[in-house]
Amino acid sequence: MKKLLIASVLALGVAVSAQAKDIVDTAVGAGNFKTLATALGAAGLVDTLKGKGPFTVFAPTDEAFAKVPKADLEALLKDKAKLTAVLTYHVVPGKVMAADVKAGKVKTVQGSEITVSTTGGVKVDAANVIKTDIVADNGVIHVIDSVIMPK
Repeated sequence: MKKLLIASVLALGVAVSAQAKDIVDTAVGAGNFKTLATALGAAGLVDTLKGKGPFTVFAPTDEAFAKVPKADLEALLKDKAKLTAVLTYHVVPGKVMAADVKAGKVKTVQGSEITVSTTGGVKVDAANVIKTDIVADNGVIHVIDSVIMPK
């Protein structure tokens, strides 16, 4: 009986660890971040967001990227330095859950500050947060409805 219990606990541990996903895998698995995943690859940031973290990512959906004029988006995807700056502007160091969000300026991985407001819903710069607390093993994703740009 004791061996069976230990085997069950070990099997459960393996199953749980097999389900753990980093931010990139979690976003890809969600299915509505294809453009973001493509952009992360073009910028060479996949390994960074698969790293230890923790990170808080304000992730624009495919619909958010569709709001960017096609020519501008294509040019951005070809300019690795600018693309990296835009993408890292969507990332904040640490794991900030929705319940812990406070209004004010927050420094991004890119180096600039985003403005978080909490009046009438949570906004990051001009983007609305439309879904919160998608937990990954190295941070958390909050979904936004627009791509935000560093000043």
